[in-house]
Amino acid sequence: MSNVAVIFAGGTGQRMNTRTRPKQFLELHGKPIIVYTLEAFNSHREIDGIIIVMLENYIGYMQDLVRKYALDKVRKVVPGGKSGQESIYNGLCAASELYGQEDIVLIHDGVRPLIDEETISANIRCVKEHGTAITVTAAIETITMKDETGAVGTIIDRSQCELARAPQSFLLGQILSVHRMAGSGKENAASFIDSASMMKHYGYKLYTVEGKPENIKITTPSDYYIFRAMVDARENSQIFGI
Repeated sequence: MSNVAVIFAGGTGQRMNTRTRPKQFLELHGKPIIVYTLEAFNSHREIDGIIIVMLENYIGYMQDLVRKYALDKVRKVVPGGKSGQESIYNGLCAASELYGQEDIVLIHDGVRPLIDEETISANIRCVKEHGTAITVTAAIETITMKDETGAVGTIIDRSQCELARAPQSFLLGQILSVHRMAGSGKENAASFIDSASMMKHYGYKLYTVEGKPENIKITTPSDYYIFRAMVDARENSQIFGI
């Protein structure tokens, strides 16, 4: 059984207010965000291959980065689609050309660079045992639902809530099958917010893996500053033994 990561990075960074390059190519200490993400998977001993889904105009640049940073587990760089789910589907199709139906696929955002080794390992273990793995973190703030007037309606018990993050991991054949069903049916894959919601809709039981709170998605400038602080803290701990 092989383990393949599908890393999708098709966003344009509108909420980041980037004027030159998409947010996945913003640099920290001279290295693009997406390279931090890719290095986490490339260095993981259980990951056998990586598929990158990229804005078509940036595929050449991405291939240059793959060579520059010796990301030797990258097997393909393919263009994304009109939506996040279409981009994931393109990546899954590319993975299916190289890997089998029973192999494990870990779907991850290119702009979640703080993913750690243990969370990747836990995803793989969970899929081997249960067939699915959704990375989550505990909800630590009050969660409310608005009523029809726009006022606070239901206040949800946060002890019963978790935040779904990434990776979201499955057997390759099953997640591909669900994408094809959604694409040919009235639901349409683009209507699903993520792979977990799509799999749940089609009857799959989802099992969770507890991830680390710092595994954030870099979407806004404040996210970038948190990312920078975390990277600097990690480097300082290695240098000074903190």
